[in-house]
Amino acid sequence: MAINVTIVRIFLTEADAQLKPLLKQLHDEERVKGVTAFRGIAGFGASGQMHSSSLLDLSLDLPVIVEFFDTPEKVEKILEHLSARIKPGHMVHWSAEVNA
Repeated sequence: MAINVTIVRIFLTEADAQLKPLLKQLHDEERVKGVTAFRGIAGFGASGQMHSSSLLDLSLDLPVIVEFFDTPEKVEKILEHLSARIKPGHMVHWSAEVNA
């Protein structure tokens, strides 16, 4: 049996300083079922500015992805709350199934 969920992926950079407040909101206020934060080794967005890590350049502005999931109804409400905090084009979501 599978349970329908919605998965959300949010694209940030370390320099945004949004990671800790976002994780706190998702954990303490929204109480989502699962959250993972990934630190990227390279990436770029609409600005075209490359964010990368190398031995010569220990950047503190690497890409960060926050991903979470919950029921479609709950995620819809969470997306409303996050829309003011997350810049347009930095948040995607899709339907999925979780094994139960």
